[in-house]
Order: sequence, then C-alpha cells, then structure tokens
Amino acid sequence: MTKLILVRLSTSLLVILGSLVLVFIIIYLLPGDPVLQMLDPNTATPEDIANLRHQLGLDKSFVSQFLTYANQMLHGDFGKSILNSEPVLPKIIKHFPDTLALTLASSLISAAVGIFLGVLSAIHRNSWIDIVTRIVGLFGISMPSFWSGILLILIFSVHFGWFPAMGSDGWKTLVLPAFTLGIVGSGFIVRMVRNSMLEVINEQFILTLRSKGLSERLVMYRHALRNALIPAITMIGVLVGELMAGAVVIETVFSRQGIGRIVSDALMAKDLPVVQGVVFFSAIIYVLVNLLVDLSYSVIDPRVRRAH
Repeated sequence: MTKLILVRLSTSLLVILGSLVLVFIIIYLLPGDPVLQMLDPNTATPEDIANLRHQLGLDKSFVSQFLTYANQMLHGDFGKSILNSEPVLPKIIKHFPDTLALTLASSLISAAVGIFLGVLSAIHRNSWIDIVTRIVGLFGISMPSFWSGILLILIFSVHFGWFPAMGSDGWKTLVLPAFTLGIVGSGFIVRMVRNSMLEVINEQFILTLRSKGLSERLVMYRHALRNALIPAITMIGVLVGELMAGAVVIETVFSRQGIGRIVSDALMAKDLPVVQGVVFFSAIIYVLVNLLVDLSYSVIDPRVRRAH
C-alpha cells in the first residue's frame, strides 16, 4: 500500500509540473499584447509601453520568463491581475468554494443517476427498460450543456418559478446548474456501468455464486456491482475535471460566481496572469482528484492492494 501511494504521488507531481509547462507555453503563444490592454492607446507613448513591458518582465527571453513564472507559481505566488492589480491566488481561493459546490453537486447527480440507470439497464438487458435507459443516457451525452441549461431555466424558473435562474446565493440557486452539468455526466456513466455490469455478470464467479443458491439481488448488488464500479469510479474521476471545465459555460449561463466565471472574464479582457493562475490551480485540483480515485481502487478491489 505504501508503494502504491508513493508511486501515485510521484506521477501526480510529474503531471503537475507538466501542466505548469503547458500552461505557460499556451499562454505565451496566445496572440495579442497584454501591455497594450493595460495602457490607453490614445495617450501611451512608446516609452510608456517599453517601461511597462520591462516592469512586467515581458522583454526577457522565453526561458527567463518561464523560470521566473515557475519559481513564483511553485512558491504560491500566482501574480497580480493586469486589470486591477488584485493578487490572483486569493481571488481564486475566494471564489473556488462556489465552483467546488457546483462540481461536487453535479458529480453526485451524475454518479447517482448514472449508476442507478446503468445497473437497471444491465439487469433488464434487451427489454424496454434497457432501451429507454440507453436513450436517456444518449440524450444526456448529446445535449450541449448551455442548451440544457437554458431549457431548465425556461421550465423550472420561468414557467414553474421553483428555482431562481441566476445568482449563487443559497442552495436553490445551485439546483439548476448542478442538474445541467449532472445530466451530461450521467450519460457517460450509464454506458460505462451497463457495459461493466454485463461483463461481470457473465464471469465464472457469478455463475458459481448463483449455483450456491444466493439470491439474484445479493449476487447483483453485493458481488457484481462492486466489481463493475471500478471503471465507473475512473470515469467519475475524469468527469470531475470535465465538470469543472464545464463550469466556465454554466457559471456564465446562470450568472454564478466561481473560478469558471473568473477565467471567462479574464479571457475576454486578456488578463493573462489570472488565466494562468486559474488553469494551473484547476490542473492541481484535477490531479488530486485522480490521485484519490487511484487510491480508492485498493479499498474497493483487494487485488489492486495485493498487486502492490
């Protein structure tokens, strides 16, 4: 178990360092000059532009800029916003709980709906229940999140008036955005759980358990489902990152506060330090979530624990 943890921690650290390099390169190669965004083009002189570029370190070489950037980021200094000189990291930490609440709520909805429908579809294979469940899953995958978000607003906010359409104050404002993202994620989990369950059901140990006289409910929910959940947990770990990325669109549609909204506004204003900070912070969260998912395998499946 200790070896497993050390291996996963080492690979996670490498992924974080790789994401640090990629984030810098992508932002560096983006077109546009952030200095011209900060100065008034009608009054700024060439000397003003040169002085500000020197002050920000943008006149240095690529390698020098990267080393400075990496040193600051690894020491927790994510820089300051070009627009208002506000430190980036405190701004991210301030708004991250809103995005975290949205991501966790949508992940729970995705997992609960996806696992339930996936198991139901596998147990009733080739029946009308299976057909309806697969159509629901396909519907969830196919719908763009902004479209389903607007649809939910029209139905449950405008028509019924049950939930507010905008804002991030209170649990009621979380319901529609969480279901919007959760519907998308559940579609993928339905497919994964259904396929995994069908593979496990046909394995020899399931036939042995049935021959011993165990009830079908016990065989399905205690033994088959437990083995089928490992790929589903992998999918849920990946989905957390996808749902966090989807928050950029959903927080804009529902006018919610969060780091998705921050990066959306920063991209529009070409506020590169904020974009770099949010993307790197999200990469760290994504890696940590997948680390927890990897370690959870050893808890669910003793074969993984014995292999290490």
